[in-house]
Amino acid sequence: MVQSKALRQVLLPANLLKHADALVSQAATSGGNRVFGSTGHNATVKYIKDLLDSTGYYDIELQTFPFVVSDGTSSFSATISGAMKDYTNEHFTYTPSGTVTSTLMVAKNVGCNGPDYDPAKMKGAIVLIKRGTCDFGTKVALAGANGAAAAIIYNDTPGDFGGGSLDQPSRPDIGPYVPAIAISGTDGNALVAAVAKGKVTGTVVVKATNIARYSTNLIATTKGGDKNNVIMAGGHTDSVPEGPGLNDNGSGSMGLLEIALQLPKWSVKNAVSFGFWTAQEYGMVGSDHFLATRTTKQLNAIALYLDFNMIASQNFGFFVQDGGQTQFKNSAVPAGSDLIQKVFTDYFTSVNLKSAPTPFGGFSDYATFMNALIPVGGLFSGANGKKTATEVKMWGGQAGAPYDPNYDTVKDDKANLNINPWIQNVKAAAHAIATYAVDLGGIPRVTKKKLAKKEVGQQRSARTSEVM
Repeated sequence: MVQSKALRQVLLPANLLKHADALVSQAATSGGNRVFGSTGHNATVKYIKDLLDSTGYYDIELQTFPFVVSDGTSSFSATISGAMKDYTNEHFTYTPSGTVTSTLMVAKNVGCNGPDYDPAKMKGAIVLIKRGTCDFGTKVALAGANGAAAAIIYNDTPGDFGGGSLDQPSRPDIGPYVPAIAISGTDGNALVAAVAKGKVTGTVVVKATNIARYSTNLIATTKGGDKNNVIMAGGHTDSVPEGPGLNDNGSGSMGLLEIALQLPKWSVKNAVSFGFWTAQEYGMVGSDHFLATRTTKQLNAIALYLDFNMIASQNFGFFVQDGGQTQFKNSAVPAGSDLIQKVFTDYFTSVNLKSAPTPFGGFSDYATFMNALIPVGGLFSGANGKKTATEVKMWGGQAGAPYDPNYDTVKDDKANLNINPWIQNVKAAAHAIATYAVDLGGIPRVTKKKLAKKEVGQQRSARTSEVM
């Protein structure tokens, strides 16, 4: 029977680095990245499958499915009192292409209802709409239904926000989409004030494409162990378009792969299932597809889910997802998640490492399992958030600098991996997997929630904070 110490002892940094070399080679086949559906990403999935098949220890399930991706570019400029200014902006998923030069008008309230738009004023105009209350697609479709030629959604707080998804490719029940972009709250409020004083003209340019890509989840489940008490551990295998994704998330997926390759040395009481998810960078698509395709019986068999995303950051922290809400309150966290957090924090204490809680920010695959009411937990070493002076006292590193200085860039390569937190986090993951493979330790068994399957895709969401 598997035991934590024995499993941890066979996890070696050299093997992790061999997997890193493989990811670098795979990314090179598709222009330096492993975006879902690309040659590089498909090679990653094949690499994982071939190695796990060779163990004979797992039943392998491949889920290949299409997903629509929206991509493109946008620009926006406006002229106020004779002075033209270019504005930082992002386009929305599923926005149509188009070039619109027209007068700027302002929707009432937050643009979630028909009366918020005056058709007489909106015809042919570029409409400014405040973010909030309803989804972006509703706002844009209502703008189109009332004759606007383009829509600009401005943030409800001063800063930028990275566009987002219109959720559905079209809204025939509401109205036609028009070219749509997002700008900061600061810029939006300034434009609203300018419109109140006089005529403001602007130009919105959107060049967008919507393409269906096929990609694959890989789920490896032990042939042995109780299939009514399944321990799931997962991480995404795709990268962003900008780079090869060695820390994000080669560190998590390859760490899990190495655990899965060593686990066959022992038996398990509870079945262990490793989920290697596709298209996380486009909105947790792979894990969402997995859960949506489970039967009720299969869903209820999942006792818990452990998530590992970015666990080898250069300027790292040992962060544990705050299932116990010790610092970060979140009513959506399922019961039992506190017990998972304790397993991790107790482990770090036992090996004389300090850990700290991190919130469930909704930007990793645990979010889909949370929605299904499955207890969740996981580890994280930091993204683009800044390390504090207090954290430097805990772990060393540089205060005021990003945890991962190469987050979502071409430089997220092998040199970006910090082997110290990587192997320590992999061993912590192994500890939790081995622990739960033998004993659920009080994890409540509740009826899970069946999720609806996403039928459409979205633009990769911008993540502007350090939380996952």
